[in-house]
Amino acid sequence: MRHAKHTFKVGRTSSHRRCLIANMLKSLVEHGKIETTVTKAKELRRHADRLITLAKKNTLASKRQVIGDLMIRYNPLTMKEARDVKKNNNTDSYNGDRVVIGILFEQLGPRFSTRNGGYTRIIRKAQRVGDNASTCYIEYLAE
Repeated sequence: MRHAKHTFKVGRTSSHRRCLIANMLKSLVEHGKIETTVTKAKELRRHADRLITLAKKNTLASKRQVIGDLMIRYNPLTMKEARDVKKNNNTDSYNGDRVVIGILFEQLGPRFSTRNGGYTRIIRKAQRVGDNASTCYIEYLAE
């Protein structure tokens, strides 16, 4: 018997699942709301709530943990780009992953500082045309 052996497989290898969750988390943090299937959204909710808990701590260790979970890649900036970012606070030179970390720790962490869990909401939508999969929106709460 497989009691208490919850696994999220969805017909993918472990590396594919990890990349799938990381990409969905980045999109959720960046846009605040994404559309996906209900199965993926339920698994994503576990990871998204954990990210907010780490962002509320706002320590170096929690930032490193989030960088590992989201599989953040830091493209090195040229000296000219680094100088432009430092001088004008112009983050256009960064790739999208750096922006996600900023949103998570500067906006979402403080926004949920008084809340003890339950940071996401799943709103069910119609069945998808083609494969008839049940779809939904997953989003961060307003407060």
